Amino acid sequence: MSKLYRALMVSENPDGSPRREIIERSVDDLPPGDVLIRVEYSSLNYKDALSASIHRGITREYPHQPGIDAAGRVAADSSGTFAEGDPVIVTGYDLGMNTAGGFGEYIRVPADWVVPMPEGLTTREAMIYGTAGFTAALSVHRLERHGLRPESGEVVVTGATGGVGSMGVMMLARSGYRVTASTGKVEEEGEYLRKIGATEVIDRGEIDEGSDRPLLPRRWAGAIDTVGGRPLSRLLAAMDYEGGIATCGNVAGNELTTTVYPLILRGAALIGINTSTTPNALRRELWNRIARDWKPDFLEAMSHPVTLEELDGEIERILRGKKSRRALVSLL
Repeated sequence: MSKLYRALMVSENPDGSPRREIIERSVDDLPPGDVLIRVEYSSLNYKDALSASIHRGITREYPHQPGIDAAGRVAADSSGTFAEGDPVIVTGYDLGMNTAGGFGEYIRVPADWVVPMPEGLTTREAMIYGTAGFTAALSVHRLERHGLRPESGEVVVTGATGGVGSMGVMMLARSGYRVTASTGKVEEEGEYLRKIGATEVIDRGEIDEGSDRPLLPRRWAGAIDTVGGRPLSRLLAAMDYEGGIATCGNVAGNELTTTVYPLILRGAALIGINTSTTPNALRRELWNRIARDWKPDFLEAMSHPVTLEELDGEIERILRGKKSRRALVSLL
């Protein structure tokens, strides 16, 4: 008899609206793959909320089990790469988009999608980071590869109360950088952002000063931009010589209007961040750094736990822009 498990399944109503239900599925319904994993924790990301809302730019076919993050223990591995019971992480690739994801008690994926849990990190802690934390880690890595160092100057993080933004503030601060957090929630979240490492908290309006000048006074040595659109163009105009922007979001728009002047007169660089296709070797390197260098005492305070039953409400809140902490999904 096939093993049954609980999952959040999203299907489409006749009017095109989403129907989200907790159902029992068979492990036999999972897609082919090398590694069967008993999921212990997942997390909620904006891409999950889109997938759970009948967004065919994210997920082509429904019914679907979303969840682009998963951490748990190996139940079986036909490739021989992992042993039963090994704690592992899966983020990125096609997980939760067109492959059954972490909002169910089981997933089955190719072996080269799976990262062994680094020493010093639990499955719960790994999912407090999740894709948001991994995106922030890759952003810091790429900025440092570009040449950013703590002595380079001030670094700004936009959308700082979001998942990637808050993780970026924390990781940069723990790496010794002077970090400015840009947010539309200064009054509500300013104290929290300072607690996780921001030296200064500014209103997002300070990024967009209202002009269209191709160059602004040099201020930022580096940036992690999670919003895109016009704020990104204004960041670029204010970059210092040889500064770099790791760009990984588009909540403020997917169009970028700028000139070549910051690039050719200041040597500024736009660095695109795509975590889905990050090679497994680099994933392992960054997850080890997360466990070693970027694990603060206040990690739990950066999230709040939710159950599968509570996910529907959390999805609606993240779609309305009302989230300011990572939603840690427990499947234990």
